[in-house]
Amino acid sequence: MGKSDPFAHEQRRTYIEKESLVPYYHQLKLYILNQIESEMWSPNDKIPSEAELCGHFKVSRTVVRQALKELENEGYLTSRKGKGTFVSGPKIVEGLVQNLSGFTEDMTKRGYRVSNVILEQREVPAPKSVSKHLEIEADSAVIQITRIRNLNNEPVALSTTYVPKDLCPELAREDLTKQSLYDLFENRYGLKIFKGHRFIGVCLATDEVARLLKVDAGAPLIEHENVSYLENSRPLEYFHALHRGDVSKFEVTILRTRKIYDQT
Repeated sequence: MGKSDPFAHEQRRTYIEKESLVPYYHQLKLYILNQIESEMWSPNDKIPSEAELCGHFKVSRTVVRQALKELENEGYLTSRKGKGTFVSGPKIVEGLVQNLSGFTEDMTKRGYRVSNVILEQREVPAPKSVSKHLEIEADSAVIQITRIRNLNNEPVALSTTYVPKDLCPELAREDLTKQSLYDLFENRYGLKIFKGHRFIGVCLATDEVARLLKVDAGAPLIEHENVSYLENSRPLEYFHALHRGDVSKFEVTILRTRKIYDQT
């Protein structure tokens, strides 16, 4: 896009139809969607500013902000504080029920470079809610690991994991900056995950989480909780993770069970 005229590439000037029954913001939203889907604006391109959109389409800033906000909530745009609004890149897809691989293993297979920033890695008394998930006594010793999960050096999730200390007594001293926790479970401690129970929700980024994940406060997040179990049904791990809604989505495979009717 030209620096002086961000709409200079257009073959014809586009206007908001003032007499249309379609709301102004929705017309603007459709225009931006068309620019993205026709690849006139590519992933990571900076789109025209609010002021430029207002001037080009002769609409109020309220109209522009509503259109941009909806597109941001739907994952088409990403707002970067102090820098502007950009076309979002392809979303990171994580398998929700297809397998029990960990984040590092799953993302490495998909071609991403995975790294972690370790915020906390220490022994703590299990909080009551965690002890329920892990089926242990409250205040039992657990290893708490809080990490920022990076893909290609970009933060995409903030996760906190709890593991009973008696199952992994040296876990607080392991280097987890690039190592898969699930590989460590199997190869270092001989613990193989047999099944898992996962929960998915949504929430908004607090000021602190927004700072760590480099998003705006109030940005939509995908909340992911998981309890992993050994073959003897003992819980091995409980984690709570917050994934950036602008770059993440989860895929689910659903099987339709066939009813067998008695033919007699």
